[in-house]
Amino acid sequence: MFPTKIINDPIYGFIKINNPFILKLIDHPFVQRLKRIKQLGLAEFVYPGAHHTRFHHALGAMHLIDEALNNLKAKGYKISDDEMEAAEIAILLHDIGHGPFSHVLEYTLLNHVHHEEISNLIMEKLNKHFNGRLSLAISMFDDSYPRKFFHQLISSQLDVDRLDYLSRDSFYTGVREGFIGSERLLSMLDLQDETLVMEEKGIYSIENFLMARRLMYWQVYLHKTAIAGETMLIQILRRAKDLIAQGKKLTCSKALMLFLKKEYTWEEFTADPNLLIAFTDLDDHDVWAAIKTWKDSDDKILSLLCNHFLSRKLFTCKLGSQPLPKSKRTEISDEIKSKLNITDEELSYFVIEGSTSNSAYVQGDNTIKIVDKLGQVVELTEASDLPTIQALSKIVKKYYFCCPKSVYLQGELNNH
Repeated sequence: MFPTKIINDPIYGFIKINNPFILKLIDHPFVQRLKRIKQLGLAEFVYPGAHHTRFHHALGAMHLIDEALNNLKAKGYKISDDEMEAAEIAILLHDIGHGPFSHVLEYTLLNHVHHEEISNLIMEKLNKHFNGRLSLAISMFDDSYPRKFFHQLISSQLDVDRLDYLSRDSFYTGVREGFIGSERLLSMLDLQDETLVMEEKGIYSIENFLMARRLMYWQVYLHKTAIAGETMLIQILRRAKDLIAQGKKLTCSKALMLFLKKEYTWEEFTADPNLLIAFTDLDDHDVWAAIKTWKDSDDKILSLLCNHFLSRKLFTCKLGSQPLPKSKRTEISDEIKSKLNITDEELSYFVIEGSTSNSAYVQGDNTIKIVDKLGQVVELTEASDLPTIQALSKIVKKYYFCCPKSVYLQGELNNH
């Protein structure tokens, strides 16, 4: 019998691991790299405590999938030891494809390549290294395993991924509205035709879960200051790419330079195995080290952006239900060009606009199913008479406009 490894977690207390292969995976460099990638990207600019990592989240989600499967086994469903191990592996590695700063740079270093696609590639590489030991986990991850509830626990609108990150992000940011009672939700899970359903008495817990998710998006994930920091970081890397394309010499890690020189497509990324290895060398530290070096760059735009980013002189960000009026955008743009003595082309590094949206619950194929006492299964919005759940299904779109704070504030003063 392998001795139990106990990890002290601030959310769940003790997380127990008694599988030697799982521990071997945890110690692999690909997984250890997650310790150097922050879970919330640049949320620390708003919430100083938000320094937890993807590694913390991976362990927490693995703990929750154990809880969920043990609850199902207690209800009489047969789940083998191999399936238990595979589910643990799949959720442990579900975010292994994240790049530096998690979602912030997802489409900046690679050309519209989703982190889940990279996770799958890394899992395949690990599977080859461990002689096929991850095959079952991969089939659960990519939803090719016949028992669909395993994939639903890993990726759905009520999965252990969301259950962990909401409570964990709530804890580390101090935004208490995001905390949810995962124990009750997991205890209410059941199966119908090998798919996950929720017992009818768990509807109010689901409502609390969806409300927490909506609040966390607007208070944390899409906070306007976090958006401002993210836009600045993206512009820093964009400027670095443009300078490198012009033949200018910049100093950074070998792995980061590889992806700054060229924005690889999915086809190029999968065709060259060296690119995947280089990607697994990348983490937040590469980017921070580069920014600290580039602050002394001869290029005034790169230097200015890096210095302001490091000293938290962030762009201001106006977030609203309508785009900023064109006249106001023109006024601010003219002021920035004059104050910074830059061209129209260079202006794009300092004036960034776009939109973001949030829906706590999406109706469609991947919905939350409720089973009543008679065994009939209905979709969540049909089962609930709560107007809140209907409201949470609405997609809320907001527009943002980011620019240097001093110029924006001056423009505001001029209007008064």
